[in-house]
Amino acid sequence: MMTEKKPFPIPVRPAQENIEDDLVASACSGGEPYALMVLGDSMLPEFEEGWVVVVEPEGLAKDGSYVVAWANEEYIFRQLVKHDDGWMLKPLNPLYPNIPIADDLSAVKGVVVMKKKPGRRRESKSYV
Repeated sequence: MMTEKKPFPIPVRPAQENIEDDLVASACSGGEPYALMVLGDSMLPEFEEGWVVVVEPEGLAKDGSYVVAWANEEYIFRQLVKHDDGWMLKPLNPLYPNIPIADDLSAVKGVVVMKKKPGRRRESKSYV
């Protein structure tokens, strides 16, 4: 005899209006890895549009790392490169410009540790 499971009620509350940005940011743990989908062609040929990258917010950023950074009032995905002039966020596609950032690397918000093609178990690459 099979017993029927009753659905577990999940409370639903309306979203609050005008939530402060820092309140929203505090709802997520700062150290938890997260995934982003690559949009655009600025990181071709290594990162194609539609691929998923896993970002480690507390990862070690070094010369050559792929990073997510806050630059020009937006989050941006680029390669971190050390030049004689200082640190730059470099696109892999030469059609896009380098973006200089502060030497303290405070603009870097996470390091890409893996890429994966959605739906393809074997098509992935780690960067750690």
